[in-house]
Amino acid sequence: MNRSKFKIFAAVLVTALMAQAHSALACAACYGAAKGPLMDGMKWGIFALLGTVVSVLAGCATFFVYLAKKAASVPPINGPGDLPPPTQNT
Repeated sequence: MNRSKFKIFAAVLVTALMAQAHSALACAACYGAAKGPLMDGMKWGIFALLGTVVSVLAGCATFFVYLAKKAASVPPINGPGDLPPPTQNT
């Protein structure tokens, strides 16, 4: 057997070994098992990510409520006479 035939045979053998069905079994989450440690971990991961997203959105909403209250406490400027006098910075 020459070298090129050996390489082809080795490639076919490796491909056949990689295509075995036992190496492609689904995990418990993909298979649909509703109970088990993998599913519990996945649920806790989803809750942790959901909590992170909700806390960031709540922080943004709190900031905009703060800005709205701060803007409401400042009296409106109706014209040039309502502006404060310019300051001299020397």
